Amino acid sequence: MNLVKLNREFYLRDTLTVSKDLLGKILVCKSEDGVTKGRIVEAEAYIGPGDAASHAYKNLNSSRTAIQFGEGGYAYIYLIYGMYNCMNIVTSTYGRPESVLIRALEPIESIDIMEKRRGTNKLKNLCSGPGKLCQAMGISKSQYGIDLCGDSLYLEYDSLCKEPFQISTSKRINIAYAGEAKDYEWRFCVKDSIYLSVK
Repeated sequence: MNLVKLNREFYLRDTLTVSKDLLGKILVCKSEDGVTKGRIVEAEAYIGPGDAASHAYKNLNSSRTAIQFGEGGYAYIYLIYGMYNCMNIVTSTYGRPESVLIRALEPIESIDIMEKRRGTNKLKNLCSGPGKLCQAMGISKSQYGIDLCGDSLYLEYDSLCKEPFQISTSKRINIAYAGEAKDYEWRFCVKDSIYLSVK
């Protein structure tokens, strides 16, 4: 494979477009344990301030959401339920708090490290959810705001090969509180992937 790191321009585009284009791209995390890689198979778009499911709804700019108000290509990582990290990719341009939640990966490199971190050898269960994939990949809140154009946490693709797959579109998950936004079909998946968080 001729792997190339995604550049800044990739992230500065329309968030729904970026969400779809992230499918099939490879998330890379370098740590003291080694280099883990997973192919993105599921992603959700969050387009604040008009999106009631977004943390930046109504332009809420706090210590938690601040990174979203900068330019695209940075990591927005937060904790849910007091124990699980979720990784989002900031998209669009400066002053537009938009992001894409990475919901599931297909594990492709250093699977032994992922298994040790997750405490399971069930391949389909290693990265089938936002909390699971962060644990498997070694992604934590310490990487909040990290530049995805850097050298420790980034995305890459094979410039010589476009993998053929269909994209399925559906409503986002676990946002029943979000009024009409709960019905926006902003969840994008590699159709028929066995690694999705929810079928």
